[in-house]
Amino acid sequence: MSAAITGVDHVLVGVRDLELARETYTRLGFTCTPRGSHIGWGTANYCIMFADDYVELLGVVDPTKFTNRLDEFLDRREGLMGLAFATGDAEAAYAELQRAGVAPEPPRDLARNLELAGGTVQPRFELVHLPPEATPAVPAFLCRHLSPGMIRRPEWLVHVNGARALAAITVVVDAPHELGAAYARLLGAGAVTPSDDVLTVRAGRTALVFATPAGFDDLYPGADLDTGAGLPLIAGMTVAVASVDATAKALDASAVPYARDGAGALVVDPAEACGVVVEFGRD
Repeated sequence: MSAAITGVDHVLVGVRDLELARETYTRLGFTCTPRGSHIGWGTANYCIMFADDYVELLGVVDPTKFTNRLDEFLDRREGLMGLAFATGDAEAAYAELQRAGVAPEPPRDLARNLELAGGTVQPRFELVHLPPEATPAVPAFLCRHLSPGMIRRPEWLVHVNGARALAAITVVVDAPHELGAAYARLLGAGAVTPSDDVLTVRAGRTALVFATPAGFDDLYPGADLDTGAGLPLIAGMTVAVASVDATAKALDASAVPYARDGAGALVVDPAEACGVVVEFGRD
């Protein structure tokens, strides 16, 4: 594992209707933060916070402004579109990546407005963007939080469905094993484990699971995956929960359909989650 990359900070879910997405994920039993908006951009978000990572629901609210190509993604599909790795020191991470033969962009600051009842605050971040060849099949960057207390209020960490953390991200690709060298360079050889139709990459407590279409079908039989936009496709996320049975009760209460896989985890079809296969498994 890289010394400067400590895990996955968050995943990004591109959505066509931001308010509908908030309602959809609330129905799944998640607590969403108040709305945020990126300063000077035409994009806004709702976040689903856990203790150490989170899910960002990201939508276009003003198409006349800069959207960071989110509009192009949404022309193709909704769903998972990338991730941010966590770092506690953006400058050290930048230097380490350069020594490893990766060519990141220099660290830069970012702020966004967070619309609270008592007034708007501005959480701040430091980002290091990675070149596509550093994280094949998954657009990614590094994120350091400069004001973490603003976005991790205790009441935002409690979810009706019992969600606690991001356990895995599943990506469908043609040839998983061809990606191993790049991720070993980024995260260390010990983070990469190949097996049959799947390549698993560990980033802290979160696994990046790269599977062939057949391997994905084995993992999620019956999941209605839209591959019309082609591969690679960041298809699903596994959320660790305190009790699968308690999560099932929460989903039942909201009339959310789901299936149980062979390990007893609950799988929600992408049609119920803005294009994302959402799996709930034991912490």
